[in-house]
Amino acid sequence: MKGNVLLIEDASVVKKQSMNAQVRPFYEISASDLPSRSLQNEMEERGYLLIRDALPCEELNHLLSDITSILSAAGWLLPGFDPLERMADLNSACGDPDPEFKQIYEQIFSLESLHTFAHHPSLQHIMHMLIGPRLLIHPKPIARLIFPNCERFVIHEHQDHQSIGGDPESFTAWIPLHDCPIELGPLQILESSHRFGLQGCNQTTGYIPTPRGSDWVGGAINAGDVLLFHSLTVHAASPNLSNRLRISLDCRFQDYDRAINPASLVFAGKKSWESTYASWRSNELKYYWKQVPLTFKPSKLELEQLSQTADSPAMRSRFAKILSQLD
Repeated sequence: MKGNVLLIEDASVVKKQSMNAQVRPFYEISASDLPSRSLQNEMEERGYLLIRDALPCEELNHLLSDITSILSAAGWLLPGFDPLERMADLNSACGDPDPEFKQIYEQIFSLESLHTFAHHPSLQHIMHMLIGPRLLIHPKPIARLIFPNCERFVIHEHQDHQSIGGDPESFTAWIPLHDCPIELGPLQILESSHRFGLQGCNQTTGYIPTPRGSDWVGGAINAGDVLLFHSLTVHAASPNLSNRLRISLDCRFQDYDRAINPASLVFAGKKSWESTYASWRSNELKYYWKQVPLTFKPSKLELEQLSQTADSPAMRSRFAKILSQLD
């Protein structure tokens, strides 16, 4: 059995290395050229946009410092190095859903600087160009903390709409907090895959075994760059083959006239906005989405029905908790 497991892992690595060998370079846009471009047309054609030099590196570095201070205190980084270098202690390697990962991630998710960055004026400007004036910034940005040389934490081909739900016309901004050359495992995009709608996936992992689209594209993505893609665009991470953690941020956006999954606004487990906000200095961004007229999918009525009719007690409890936090 052990030999079979190793064979499966090796096959996965070979598949990813083969895909890396076939990728074309990203089609890219300079932030200075944005006024002359139609981002809607560019997104419709390719399913993604790579915008170079879109964000100030100094402010990215402030957020990276906040995160790596927590990682250093947790023992995830090698002593004797500046935490900003992100030199990984492989003895501490972990990831979701490991309990030790969840404990540290809670601290990072509660950072005011993490949530504030999703509202950065430069990022909002780009998203207004893409989405229009009714911009909703989803309130749960995701920090990606990827240890090197750990195949089980490599995220394979998938579509974000599988987890986001709501209206499929939403977008993810993938933002590395440091330069991300190929060896650190930046994202790769299956160009034009958004045109094929929601594709069949493994119901346990969410991974798509035979994705449909045009060509795989990829390349280095540096601090200050923003990779935007549609929620139906198939994408995957390449393996982190360095000796450093890869740290990036996922921010999600949509037109607030389109339906949103209420799970994007609340929590189904023990986490709460009250605990997240406990150490924040400003009240400006607390519950900001409650000031926006939103349409939920599933609706409150559907959530109430699901809380009574879902297949398992766990799911009925989950729907009930989501419903309880919407008022």
